[in-house]
Formats: sequence, structure tokens, C-alpha cells
Amino acid sequence: MQVQALPITINKNDTAKNVIQIKGLHKKFGEHEVLKGINLTIKKGENVVVLGKSGTGKSVLIKCIIGLETIDEGEIMVLDQNISSISGKELNKVRIKMGFLFQSAALYDSMTVRQNLDFPLQRSSKHLSAKEREDMIIEELHDVGLSDAIDKMPSELSGGMRKRIGLARTLILKPEIMLYDEPTTGLDTITSKEISELILAVQQKNKTSSIIITHDMACAKLTADRIVILKDGVVVAEGTYEALENSQDEWVRSFFN
Repeated sequence: MQVQALPITINKNDTAKNVIQIKGLHKKFGEHEVLKGINLTIKKGENVVVLGKSGTGKSVLIKCIIGLETIDEGEIMVLDQNISSISGKELNKVRIKMGFLFQSAALYDSMTVRQNLDFPLQRSSKHLSAKEREDMIIEELHDVGLSDAIDKMPSELSGGMRKRIGLARTLILKPEIMLYDEPTTGLDTITSKEISELILAVQQKNKTSSIIITHDMACAKLTADRIVILKDGVVVAEGTYEALENSQDEWVRSFFN
């Protein structure tokens, strides 16, 4: 049975433009239906954390949003574009406006930090001069606190540093939307907090809208304007951290214990 969603505290985002709007999203793999009618809206400048037990379709959801997985039913609107019906060329234009931070940071091991950040610029911003690209690289590394790592190889960096560099590489294209897949997984408590604070800083500086998939409740508490909980492929509850922490539903509260 679906849990009654709690009322969401009114905040600055409630009158903002919808940057992502998902209606009746279904996705199955063979006979296994992972998403069973997801409805979800993300407003401009809003951080939304998605919680759920393993296998509930959290990562599948964001793969559908960026068009890596085709949907079986429903509609996904991203920046006023219907992801499921546009051409590949138009989809790529939308993807450029979205940043994706993988669990592993997905850096190119054979490239220095500078080359890792320069790579997306050379592909997507060919009008920029080498000096302009260098200035952007320096700015992004400064923003993530790793200016002195510019000539290092990924193998020389800690897990937290690689995550920061991965974030810098994503942000260098100035995305309007950020998708974070378990951004603090495998990191110690202090480094996890640093990454969570970076996510918040990115939102505040760039006015990005973000979906954050996480099991880290400290990350959720720090970064979320709103939390959405998935169960058996549907949204069963949503609200602020405080509202859901005090939910009358025992299963919902279990995430916060």
C-alpha cells in the first residue's frame, strides 16, 4: 500500500520553473518491472535526494532521465524537451546541459587532471581558445579545492580527491542540472561531509537543480531541499528531511534511525 506523502514545507523553489517533470514512468527489464509509474518534479535551483533500498530503481531512474535507458511508458520532460521522443541530435543538446557524477568519478587514468578537465571542453566548446580553456580549468579546480593537483595523474589521488576532480570535470561545462549517483560511497565521514558541502556550494554558486541518489543520511540531511523515497518502483513518500524523519509510517522512519 502506498504511504501517504507528507506535506512539503513551502520554500523559495515552490514557484520556480520545473526543469524535470516525470509522469507515469514505467521501465522493465524482461519480465521484471523496476519502475512502476513514477511521478516526480524537480524545480529550478532545487536539490532533491532520492532514497530507497537497493534494487528499487534509483539508478535506473537517472539513467532514464539522461536517455541511457529507453522508457516503456510515461513521459520525461527535461528543460522542456520530451526525452523519449526527441532525436539523438536533440538529446545530445539536452545532455550537454546535464552533469552526471558517477560513483567511481570515472576519470581517464591515462590523462592528467588538466587533461581530464580539458577533454570535455575540447569536444563541446570548440570555440574556446587554449587560454580560455586553461582559465576555466584553473577556476573549477580552485572551486573544488584542488588547484595543486592540476598536473597529477588519477592514480596519485585519494578517493575523495578523485571524486572532487570528477565533479570539477562535470561542472566545467556549466550544466543546469546535476545528477549524483551515490556521491559519498566509499568515502570516510570527513571526506563525505566535504563532498556534501561541495554539492551545496555548487547549488548556491551555479543555481543548479540536482537529483542526488544516496544511502548516506548525513549527505541527505545536508544537501536536500526535498527527499523522495522509492519502494517497489513507486514514490511512497516525499517531504523535507525533518518531516519524513517524524513520519507516522514506521518504514519511512526506518531510513532516519
